[in-house]
Amino acid sequence: MKVPLPWLREYCDPPLDVNAIEERLTMTGTKVEAIHHHGVPATDGFVVGHVLSAEQHPDADRLKVCTVDVGASDENGDAAPATIVCGAPNVAAGQTVAVARPGAVMPDGTKLKQAKLRGVVSEGMILSESELELSTGSEGIMVLDGQMLDAELAPGTPLAEVLAISTDVLELEITPNRPDCLGVYGVARELHAATGAPLADEPWGEDPGSAGPVSGVEVILEVPELCPRFTARVFENVTIAPSPPWLKARLTAAGQRPINNVVDITNYAMLLTGQPLHAFDLDRVAGARLTVRRAHDDEPVQTLDGQTRTLDSEMIVIEDADGPTSIAGLMGGTRSEVASSTKRVLMEVANWHGPNIHRSSWALALRSEASSRFEKGLQPEQCLHAQAVATQLMIDLCGAAVSPGTIDIGLKSADAVAPHARIGLREARVQAILGVPISSKRQAEILGALDFAIEPHEGGLEVTVPALRRDDITREIDLIEEVARIDGVERLPATLPARRGAAGKLSHAQRVRRAAEDAMVGRGLHEIVGWSFADPALLDRLLLGADHELRRVVTLENPLSDAQSIMRPTLLGSLLDAARHNVARNDPDVAIFESGTVYRAHAAGHTSDLPANEHHALGVLLSGGLEPRAWRGERREADFFAAKGLLGALLERFGLDWSVTACEWPFLHPGRSASVDVVPADGSGLARANGSEASVRLGFVGELHPLVAGAWDLPRAAVFAIDLGKLAAATSPVIEFTAFGPFPPLRQDLAVILPEAVTAVEALRAVRAAAGKTLEEVQVFDVYTGAQVGEGCRSLALALSFRVLDRTLTDEDIEPIRGKIVAALTELGGELRG
Repeated sequence: MKVPLPWLREYCDPPLDVNAIEERLTMTGTKVEAIHHHGVPATDGFVVGHVLSAEQHPDADRLKVCTVDVGASDENGDAAPATIVCGAPNVAAGQTVAVARPGAVMPDGTKLKQAKLRGVVSEGMILSESELELSTGSEGIMVLDGQMLDAELAPGTPLAEVLAISTDVLELEITPNRPDCLGVYGVARELHAATGAPLADEPWGEDPGSAGPVSGVEVILEVPELCPRFTARVFENVTIAPSPPWLKARLTAAGQRPINNVVDITNYAMLLTGQPLHAFDLDRVAGARLTVRRAHDDEPVQTLDGQTRTLDSEMIVIEDADGPTSIAGLMGGTRSEVASSTKRVLMEVANWHGPNIHRSSWALALRSEASSRFEKGLQPEQCLHAQAVATQLMIDLCGAAVSPGTIDIGLKSADAVAPHARIGLREARVQAILGVPISSKRQAEILGALDFAIEPHEGGLEVTVPALRRDDITREIDLIEEVARIDGVERLPATLPARRGAAGKLSHAQRVRRAAEDAMVGRGLHEIVGWSFADPALLDRLLLGADHELRRVVTLENPLSDAQSIMRPTLLGSLLDAARHNVARNDPDVAIFESGTVYRAHAAGHTSDLPANEHHALGVLLSGGLEPRAWRGERREADFFAAKGLLGALLERFGLDWSVTACEWPFLHPGRSASVDVVPADGSGLARANGSEASVRLGFVGELHPLVAGAWDLPRAAVFAIDLGKLAAATSPVIEFTAFGPFPPLRQDLAVILPEAVTAVEALRAVRAAAGKTLEEVQVFDVYTGAQVGEGCRSLALALSFRVLDRTLTDEDIEPIRGKIVAALTELGGELRG
């Protein structure tokens, strides 16, 4: 919400500059997102002028040479009018106008200079509304007559004293629980409480209208549960005209487009009070009767933006005798909109059920200033606040006569408003919650500034909640929050909550997660944070088949957009998006990881009470070079083995026995992809159902499928993703330290010919199982295929390292163990080479 600072200062004007006001509002909970400047950068050189004459330019049909009194004098003290060449069609002698003198700086930064136009020197510029950013468009100059500004203006008067031509604008983020701050006066009340500056009287304090029945107009309310209050007033003898410059200036600075005086009044009253209004041309309301009802399924309504929208029975319409005229709470219709010929206006101000308006807005993809306010829960009392403001403006700006009476119906009309809640506030409880004493006197001062009614009570205060806060303040703790934020949250001491028998520490899963993230950072990877929401198109871009497990997605009922309508089933989407962003900006060497939650819908027949299966995963993507460019020639590029090596460094950090098994994944390169398995450690949370070799599948590793890489405009890339929950369960909470022995290891090499169907992992596991604890390490250091080993076979060269803690081993000590190793390999179909 945008609030022009001069408008705010009209109701609360603390002796603070705009930055100090921003700091106080933000620190008390009304966050200022940004400070914008609207209009001219500086007001110097902008004055009121009086056109003395306007003669045709001798050499240009569309230009006039004007003599303008700008309040300047010559050396003798005589008036020194300025000569200004003007191309506006409506300029004429006798007008009071806005003038920019040479040296003035326009909103776009242009500095005016004395110029010669078709041979005539022009000493300034007669301004239009758009040139001062008072409106979005204008056909001629702005005329400042008494009717528009309600003042007689002397030539030379600084224009800034007449119009807000240079305005700071606060852009506020209003939280959903504070709809009372969706109007300028509500923000002024917050500023009053935050600074102690005086607060002006409520702008709706004096109401020119009256209560009672309205003659000649009928309103029928069929859905009081969805419309707690409906009010309406009739205005006769309305003159439709452009709004005065001051009103246009305020609306434009607040982000609204001026249209005409009646429509602008509805927007002005809404911005001031927070309550939306709608003006009907009463002569175009068929039968002079409005009915508020539920829409029919597939019922069409043409709204003010020119679109025809199809409704359903959950939405509310306002109709006359000829059918629907508007969608309640969202937007008016074209049939009864105010036009230049309008003479009678029916001003409707109603209160609508917030959840219903939110649902209708979402279903129709129609957001408006009105819907954004109603969905947050306005109060019925605000209807007459807006009516009072609008009534006074209709009289002042439109010359309208308000008809006697006010239509006021609904469950919470004038005689049926919900009572104000009364809540006790204990001084001792405030101190216990905040950790610092705040006297009852100070509490009463704060709450009184926020419009709460205060009475002394034993041990504290009895507080009556104002109408506009009834949905927000319901308990004592809510009042304590109000006291804390206004007194100054930044002043509260840093204390720990009072807890008995509790010690702060990380769980085992949290420690594993942090260790995994630290391991990636230690290897030089950068962490990214992606959205938990994903585009359904991600599934097709990853080439997932119809029955793939990643297709079991969790679909959002109320997504932010269609491109964020599912919960991500994998981290690949955000990793690929981040990689593409970097590669597109000439940074092809990408090494990134993400640690976050992924979500999958349950398979058929599940018995879980949780709505979805979710777990914390770790994903890694490598692309481009693995090291900086150097003079020594080609560098290593990211591939399957780079990702596998990084994965191995991570898993070995936890002392786990791990392996990869060739397995095709749709989004990975065929033949360059594998599943990742670990053997749970002793003392881990996973039971070993089938002995020490029972493994747990953590995830996958491999190079991206070329089609997937191409969909993200990436070169060759390698990835892996693992389930950190399963990793934590497979890891022992306590990793035992084994001391290094004082004796050196005994190293031997062994070459064995094995069928190609036997993987290296199977061979290594067989060697470890046969050798027992004496074998310290075994690695494959060479692979050979060729005629010497025979077709369908390959030779693996193994480096064996043996060690014990009490002596130096000899070949004789190892001979029996080596025999067991050979026997185990023979069972796999192998034979020693050479």
